[in-house]
Amino acid sequence: MRRIGILVLLLLAATAGHARAQTAPGGCRVWVANSQDSVGINQNHYRLLRDVAVECNDMQFYADEAEVFTDADRVRASGNVLFVSSNNRISADRMEFNTRTRTGTFFVASGIANMENRGIDRSLFGTQEPDAYFYGQTIEKLGPKTYRITRGGFTTCVQPTPRWELVAGSVTITLDEHALLTNSVLKVKGVPMMYLPIFYYPINKEDRATGFLIPTYGASTIKGQTFSNAFFWAISRSQDATFYHDFMSKTGQQFGGEYRYIQGPGAHGSTQIKLLREHEATYEQSNGTQKTTPGGQSYSISGTMTQPLPRNFRLAANADYFSSLQAQQRNQQNLYAATSTTRRFGINIGGNWADITLNSTVDRTEYLTTNAVTGVTGSTVTGSLPRIVASRAEKPIGKLPIYFGATGEYGTLLRVTDPGSGPQTRSDNGLTRVDFLPTLRFPFTRWQFLTFNSALSWRATYWTESLDPSSTLSLQINASDPIGRRYFDLSTRITGPVFTRIFNRPGGGYADKFKHVIEPTVTISHITDVRNAFQIVKLDGTDYPLGNTRITYGLNNRLYAKKGSAREILTVGISQNYSTNQDASKYDPFSQSGFNSQTPRSHLSPVTLLVHAAPASGVDGTFRAEYNTDVHALQTLTANGMVSKGWVQATAGWSQRRFVPDLPGFNIVSAATQSLQSATSIRKPGNAVGGTYTFSYDLQRHTYANQRYVVYYNSQCCGIAAEYQSFNFGTNAFVGVPQDHRFNLSFTLAGIGSFSNLFGAFGGQTR
Repeated sequence: MRRIGILVLLLLAATAGHARAQTAPGGCRVWVANSQDSVGINQNHYRLLRDVAVECNDMQFYADEAEVFTDADRVRASGNVLFVSSNNRISADRMEFNTRTRTGTFFVASGIANMENRGIDRSLFGTQEPDAYFYGQTIEKLGPKTYRITRGGFTTCVQPTPRWELVAGSVTITLDEHALLTNSVLKVKGVPMMYLPIFYYPINKEDRATGFLIPTYGASTIKGQTFSNAFFWAISRSQDATFYHDFMSKTGQQFGGEYRYIQGPGAHGSTQIKLLREHEATYEQSNGTQKTTPGGQSYSISGTMTQPLPRNFRLAANADYFSSLQAQQRNQQNLYAATSTTRRFGINIGGNWADITLNSTVDRTEYLTTNAVTGVTGSTVTGSLPRIVASRAEKPIGKLPIYFGATGEYGTLLRVTDPGSGPQTRSDNGLTRVDFLPTLRFPFTRWQFLTFNSALSWRATYWTESLDPSSTLSLQINASDPIGRRYFDLSTRITGPVFTRIFNRPGGGYADKFKHVIEPTVTISHITDVRNAFQIVKLDGTDYPLGNTRITYGLNNRLYAKKGSAREILTVGISQNYSTNQDASKYDPFSQSGFNSQTPRSHLSPVTLLVHAAPASGVDGTFRAEYNTDVHALQTLTANGMVSKGWVQATAGWSQRRFVPDLPGFNIVSAATQSLQSATSIRKPGNAVGGTYTFSYDLQRHTYANQRYVVYYNSQCCGIAAEYQSFNFGTNAFVGVPQDHRFNLSFTLAGIGSFSNLFGAFGGQTR
């Protein structure tokens, strides 16, 4: 039968039956209907038969048969019904639809809502199209984006046998927002797993919706069984909050919250607050005895923020503060947080105008130490209340090849040492300091093979307090005796003569050309005599300069390779300082062992060897060693490297502080250290499967300080992640056990965020 096309609004001549079909149902600005045949029932009722296709505005209907009631603005269809609107589709046995209200009911139906281009991680769907699939005995379209399902289900596994689905008595779906299920059962591979009286599933267009995140489970030697829950509040497009709760069967529970916001470019911040309540806990030791750890309450606050202010000013603040060092060590699963003994907070207001910069800082940093036997905690507090620094960037003086710059500082500096053994042992070395440093610089760079960069500085500094020269105690402060200091610093850095040789290798596999550069350097610095240097209270680098002439000499070898583009593949540098003042070796800022009061007096600093290699893209390594020429021994060595290729990314670091019997400061056996740290991640492209292994190994004591394994798998619509961690505490009596074994398990459903609990599970990766 020849196909008959009916364009109702433009049809001017037709049979009486067809004429009744001319009037389009209400609400349809564009109305196009096609079928193999049509029958007019009466003036307001006609029927389309076989291969029916109807277009009404942005909606399309397909069916075997359809009836149109123009007086009621109603369309009724049956047989292989398909309804298409935007990115959503519904299939049904039959349908009744009102074209004016755009509402209707679909019987024995199923639908798909596409969630593409909404910021959703496609790896959670196995790199497939991120869709939500729903079905039911009836599906009612209640509005442009709202559907109600009766006796049906919902899943994001669009496949013949979903890996998971939620079967419910009632489901209300608001497209681009959420799905709300009542009396639902979570099924995994068709097996009922969990009953949920009410369940809220986000399908938000911005991928941010208020609701509960999927809980995580854990187990720990110290904490016992742990359950972590989180509630995410999408306050607005630019701010959100997360509320956490951690339950620990052995030790107690923890509450916390995180708030994040973005106000605009350069205006953002986040803060996290945790409250830990631990009760008394008892642990069995390896020898069969019992050890009880006391309970207590502790808190921690962390966060950062930046905020532009009027007149080119900017405000920045940060905090990383905790009330109990023992609580951090016992509970934190993030290695950095568990081993950190520093707590701090600070606020900075700064601005710049052309070549002028002004900064004001209020900060407090506290370094904690705990005696593992007595449990006494001591601390050293540093900071400023406030420190104001003004500087003028270097600018040429007229047309002269001379540059002038200056820096000035006013600061009330903190330095309080408290060993924790009583008020009488507490010492306060804080004071106020004013410093002024103008500089003239004379660069000479006319020759590529030989350059000179010279500078002349004059420094004037005033302190409100000083050390008492008559006291037998080197740190006895005389608060009533201020002190001043003035000196000139003349320095010049000479680079060259530079020697270069090029090796051509046309058609070489690794490179077509190599370039070898030999670059000697010499820096000469002379500081005029500082007669009262040993009466100055030394709090930071500004206070340490001594009258001295220092010569730093070194030799750099650089190797470049060119294959298309040039890159530096190897650098080997060696350097050493010679000082006329032997005491200056104690305060060498270029040595890893500098600023050590036990360093012996010497004219020569350690010889420093620095090697950096980058032989290929994704491969990088650095090695550094210091050799003491007075006792002819290596004192420190460090090496770091990384490899990134394909599925694998690995980093490693090694450091050693050697035992040197004849070198003060290095002649203590317990102070000698050697450690190795490494992290290796394997990640399949698309992030469907991956894992991480990290460890910290004490080579000196032949023990692992920490090991951590993480593996994860993401299928089309769900994922699972597992973490195992071992943490060695050694002889720390206030932890309760010498070693803690930790396990965490997390599930992911596509479209619902996962999270790291307040203890830093899964490396602290959140949502």
